[in-house]
Amino acid sequence: MKLVIAAALAGSAAAFAPSAGRAPAASALSMGFESELGAQKPLGFWDPLNFCLDQDQDRFDRLRYVELKHGRIAQLAILGHVVTSAGYRLPGDLYTGHSFASIKGGLAGISDIPTAGLAQIFAFIGFLELIVMKDVTGKSEFEGDFRNGFDFGWDRYTEEEKLEKRAIELNNGRAAQMGILGLMVHEAISGEPYVLNALFGYPSGFNAGL
Repeated sequence: MKLVIAAALAGSAAAFAPSAGRAPAASALSMGFESELGAQKPLGFWDPLNFCLDQDQDRFDRLRYVELKHGRIAQLAILGHVVTSAGYRLPGDLYTGHSFASIKGGLAGISDIPTAGLAQIFAFIGFLELIVMKDVTGKSEFEGDFRNGFDFGWDRYTEEEKLEKRAIELNNGRAAQMGILGLMVHEAISGEPYVLNALFGYPSGFNAGL
């Protein structure tokens, strides 16, 4: 658990190093990234662990690709956490004698998933990593462009609108990374991930009755 939290903290810190246009291939080391997309108020360019210090554009592009992917995963994690906390589960049985409804939410639910289920989850993650979310830096319009040849309506936007939407995604991803980290930490400490509810006298009853 400590390793997971430490890794998440490191990844989140790197994520705040922001991206927009690409610099020429011959860019010198120690170049400034203060004007890249994502360096916006109130933090501006924020790289407290110096992941971008003395790095070239290729390294920055790699960090931006990782930031976007982690942000998207974190957004899905937040959505899944909220949905399962509300009591929603898939219908049917997970395996003989155990239904999806019996699976706890959050970190506690991992131990409820059978080995075969975990294997399927990891196989699906591998499929996404190797086939869908490929690192195509330098071969696509921008870092994190996982369209894989499909348009999905993106090309109908102006360049200004594209930059705005990419900035929104970066901010949402960053917020989600901090959000899911907070839920994990509080669940590990007290079993109550929604600590603000409890502080105001409205405990969530997380995993109650499961």
